[in-house]
This record gives sequence, structure tokens and C-alpha cells, in this order.
Amino acid sequence: MRAPKVLLLFLDGVGIGPADADRNPFLKARLPVLREVLGGEIPTHPNPRLGGKRGRAFPMDASLGVDGTPQSGTGQTAFLTGRNAPEIFGRHFGPWTPVKLRPLLTSENLMVRARGAGRRVNFANAYPRNYLAYTRGRRLAAPPLAAHSAGLLNRHADALARGDAVASEIINTGWRVRLGHVHLPRISPEEAGRNLGRIAGEADLTVFAHYATDHAGHGGTMSGAVRALERVDRFLGGILETLPAHAILVAGSDHGNIEELTGRHTSNPAFGLVAGDVIPEHLDSPQAITDIHPLVLRLLQVEISRNQRPLPR
Repeated sequence: MRAPKVLLLFLDGVGIGPADADRNPFLKARLPVLREVLGGEIPTHPNPRLGGKRGRAFPMDASLGVDGTPQSGTGQTAFLTGRNAPEIFGRHFGPWTPVKLRPLLTSENLMVRARGAGRRVNFANAYPRNYLAYTRGRRLAAPPLAAHSAGLLNRHADALARGDAVASEIINTGWRVRLGHVHLPRISPEEAGRNLGRIAGEADLTVFAHYATDHAGHGGTMSGAVRALERVDRFLGGILETLPAHAILVAGSDHGNIEELTGRHTSNPAFGLVAGDVIPEHLDSPQAITDIHPLVLRLLQVEISRNQRPLPR
């Protein structure tokens, strides 16, 4: 049986929250696509595991046995490498990838592993050409650092204009307003999703990272969180409209935030999702954010290295 194409969608700061609409914006937002995928429901603390005809949701441990509230720097590294980054670092740390963990991230991330096994890999996010020089190697999130190490931080404004890349915020407003690329087209979340679905059809593994969900969680307002979630839902609709029939969408997060309006990261389980027209019956649900890495490698039929913990059966 041939390996499916995999689209890995990283959603920053998305957990599974309480069944309380006054605290959990998932229960206020209009999310028709996610509900359709999951059989009409939204995962919450009492019922975090849901399944429908086209997908299933599951909770993932983000604390990984380390005291404290999960953070993005260590969480994203764990998500992309399958290694217990907060334990290796000695604590949860964020928002940026700590220098101590960068060798681990750059050598063991999914994109490097998949390319090393001969798979075709895309990093679909658009970044400015001078992004690494601008940051001077300091405040680096894990996804672009991982992509750079795999030689895949190569989609810029020209690719975004053609629809061959997607802005991290999904729509192009930030590029147009903050970065001055006024020539870029205004794009809807559905159009961006269709672009990403098409990009995913061109490779064995495609990775895309979205951070606005975490920003909305830190904003602490119901209206801002609802807008962020509805944008992702519309984006998801466009993705599923164009994703190849034999492809699988794997989505997940590094920690909770937006699902419970405290303005801070939470210790709730991180949100996970698999979706597509055909999901293998043998597919195991990750138990922790470190399980996304072996799940994707197994889907790609890439051998899991000895230091990787396989998923429980």
C-alpha cells in the first residue's frame, strides 16, 4: 500500500477546553467545517475524543511530566522532533526556541527526517527573504528554524503572490500592511486553504504553521478568540476542498491557550486532529505532543529511529 501524502498543520496555542461557553470560545464560534468533520460536536474536557466520517479529534499531553505551564519554545521543539524538549532543557520555556535546543531541533525535526529518507517535503509558509538576517538568529520560532535546517525556508512574497505559499496568519493582511507588500492580493481564508491543499498535493509531506490562535488567546477577549477560530475553520474548509483524496491532514498544537479565556497559556491538553477522505483504520491517536512526529513518519512509511518512542497500541 502506497504511503499517503501528509499535510501537517501546526496551530499555536490551541487546547481542549471546558464545556462552558462563557469560558471556551470553541463553543461560541461558528465552526461548521470542524463540526462536520467530527460528527457535529466539538471536543471539550468531558468528551475530548470525537470521531466522524472524515476525521477524529484527540487530546495530547503538553506538560510531558515537567512541572509548570507548557510554553511554545520547548513545546514546538517537542512537537517537531518527538523528543521531550522541556525535560531535556530542564523546564518549559518560550516563546522562542532556546539556543540549547536548536541543535536537536535542526537535526531531528520532521522535515529533515523526511527529506533524509528521500521524501518530497514542502514548507508552505511564506517568510521575508531577509527573515533570518532580521532576527539575527535570536527570537526564532521552531517551524521556520526547522524549515531552514531542511533547506525549505524558500517561499517568499513572489510565491505568496502566485498562491504558491500561505501567510502564517492565513490571509495576506499582515504582509500588505506591516511589511508593505501592497501588491499582494487580498485573500479569503477559504482561498488560502485551497492554495495549501494544492501545495500539499505536490509533496509527500507539507508543513504549515499558524500562530494567530495563540496571539488571540493572549488577547483574552471572546470576540478576538472567536474571530481567530472562525478563520481557521474557514481555512480548514478550503484545505479539505482541494486536499488530494489519498492525503491525510494531521493538525495539532504545542499547548493550550485560546480554548479558555485567561489570557495565558493553560495546562489543558493540546488539541489534535486527523482528517481526510480515507483515514487508515490502524491509525493510532497520539497521547502527547511528542507523538505527532512518529505518527507522521509512520504515515510516510519512514523508519522511526531508535531514540523515538513509538505510539502505544
